Amino acid sequence: MFQRFAIAGVAVLFSGFWSGAEARIVCKDGFQATKDGGWISTPYCNDEYLAEVGRKRGMKVTGAQVRNSLSRKDEVCRLLAGTPAAKDYCPTDGSRDSGR
Repeated sequence: MFQRFAIAGVAVLFSGFWSGAEARIVCKDGFQATKDGGWISTPYCNDEYLAEVGRKRGMKVTGAQVRNSLSRKDEVCRLLAGTPAAKDYCPTDGSRDSGR
């Protein structure tokens, strides 16, 4: 149920960006630019940032791969375990020990 609301919210959020001729999503460090010049955290930009940080660590990965494959996102999160990016944008901090 929560996932439906999240997807609907993201769709509404992105709809404003698709109205212009040069509509494109602008991301910076996991945040998306808004029309009024502010920045908000969105799943799209979070995944783009994870991919960017993964590439800086030597992984060949795109934002689309992170968004479209949970296993690929998991790989990136394991690589980035313990980093601020993993703590902020991974389902866990990237480690699988869950406190064990």
